[in-house]
Amino acid sequence: MTNLLTLNYWFSVNPGALSNLGFNVLLSFTAILLIIGLISIVLKRKKGIYRGAFNSIYDFSVANFILGLLFLFFHYENIPFFTARFWLAIWLIGIIIWVYFIVKKIKKIPERKKELEMEREKKKYLP
Repeated sequence: MTNLLTLNYWFSVNPGALSNLGFNVLLSFTAILLIIGLISIVLKRKKGIYRGAFNSIYDFSVANFILGLLFLFFHYENIPFFTARFWLAIWLIGIIIWVYFIVKKIKKIPERKKELEMEREKKKYLP
């Protein structure tokens, strides 16, 4: 665990294979992304105000599932440059940024709901 905070651990071009725990965590995370992607396929087909949010979640899960499969393949085959830990760190930073924008989009849904209700109320009185 003391290795985790050293630059050699994160930026070594030939880091070696992941530990069993690390490989299992990466495999589990990739499986969770697959499940989220399958659920969001079903939910994004429904019409409604949440469709855009589910579409974003679908895009997020599919893109990161593919990246997770690539990382699993590279670690399984022990390809030196692509098993470097900084790729996982860059991937994690990308995931955090992407989740931030998805949450931001989801938080705008109540405002959009109010706008649609006001528009519906306005149309009720127009011929």
